[in-house]
Amino acid sequence: MAKQPMLKFVKIERDMPEKREASVRSHDFDEIYAEFAKAKAEEQASRCSQCGVPYCQSHCPLHNNIPDWLRLTATGRLEEAYEISQATNTFPEICGRICPQDRLCEGNCVIEQSGHGTVTIGSVEKYITDTAWEQGWVKPAAPVSERDESVGIIGAGPGGLAAADMLRRAGVQVTVYDRYDRGGGLLTYGIPGFKLEKDVVMRRIKQLEDGGVRFVFNCNVGEDLSFDEIRDQHDAVIIATGVYKSRDLRGPGAGAKGIVKAIDYLTASNRTANFGDTVPEFESGELNAKGKKVVVIGGGDTAMDCLRTAIRQGAESVKCLYRRDRANMPGSQRETANAEEEGVQFEWLTAPKGFKGDETVEAVMVQKMRLGHPDATGRQAPELIEGADYEEPADLVIKALGFEPEELQTLWGAPELEVTRWGTVKAEFTSGRTALPGVYAVGDIVRGASLVVWAIRDGRDCAEHVLKDFDKLAAIAAE
Repeated sequence: MAKQPMLKFVKIERDMPEKREASVRSHDFDEIYAEFAKAKAEEQASRCSQCGVPYCQSHCPLHNNIPDWLRLTATGRLEEAYEISQATNTFPEICGRICPQDRLCEGNCVIEQSGHGTVTIGSVEKYITDTAWEQGWVKPAAPVSERDESVGIIGAGPGGLAAADMLRRAGVQVTVYDRYDRGGGLLTYGIPGFKLEKDVVMRRIKQLEDGGVRFVFNCNVGEDLSFDEIRDQHDAVIIATGVYKSRDLRGPGAGAKGIVKAIDYLTASNRTANFGDTVPEFESGELNAKGKKVVVIGGGDTAMDCLRTAIRQGAESVKCLYRRDRANMPGSQRETANAEEEGVQFEWLTAPKGFKGDETVEAVMVQKMRLGHPDATGRQAPELIEGADYEEPADLVIKALGFEPEELQTLWGAPELEVTRWGTVKAEFTSGRTALPGVYAVGDIVRGASLVVWAIRDGRDCAEHVLKDFDKLAAIAAE
């Protein structure tokens, strides 16, 4: 009888790739997890129960066929595992690194619910695709035939890149416009290297270029090129700008020097630490935490990135103020644990009331909170505790309160582009179609600030519908 390769969760315990010691990793921007070795990846993949209703798959925004590629990995059929993985995910090695698996696939694993510890899906996904790159299995787009249609994509983040890949593989002529000097969007300049090393992103950009995708960098739509000009040059346009406008703080002293936006801080760090760029604001100390008492305000994944970056820059102390408790924070629990290991202090149930300092911030005026009745989201709403205020010394305060859409109608001189009351672009669910003929929108500019994996899903779905719309137009023209 053949040996059963799966369902080994009752004999083999859950194991993660080795994590570098906090005392070592907190001094550099290298990824903190090592790669699985072949035997370890096969062992951990073999823990999958191959359940009849795979909740890991249904709770993945891309509906990745996780049980099948786990089984293929467990049985040593790694190239087939990669083919299955990339069939539904344009960037599996990126999702394997930065997806909050504890809230998605792994958090809904059946054996996790039964007390055996989840399958380490994300680490196996990363291993599969990193091996595929090493073995040369990852190929640029090579369309069977070229199409005449042209698509312009505004934004080189995960949503725009996913759409570009799908369209180019179908033979469409694709041009991607982006305001930055490199592709990747927040993958490149927002997420620190210790979570996503930048060569991982850059090789994907090169793969797209090698496959025929044209990139136009340092292009600010509305300044260097108008929205109408882009529409005139292409048969369809996909808006994939993401959301970059930082939510602000109010209160006395909120405009003091030393209070900075998370996106500015992270971009400066990524440029200097990962690319060796010269950033004047970093060199001057304005966006550098070295030797400073740092306070980060917020409890999401961006806040975790800022906290852990400040540790690596050599801050004197790093504290996080968050108005709810640990159980109600939006950020990944795994990231919070990593931050604590590296020396970050969390001040739960606290919120800023204002800031002290004449011209430069010297302290945050903090008010203590408690959790009251649930709000519209179902989470307990924070309530002020009277008379419990205190001051937290700070030389650098980083605002990580989330992102909102920029005012595209104004920036692009496009009042005809319909937006919602939140400023996001009005677009049809799944297809991404807007009210403007031939104009689509995907990712955070439609959803609001969300996950990379959702942007990839939106980009892939939109590309599929763009191709269908092209085919319909071609059929009508042929009649």
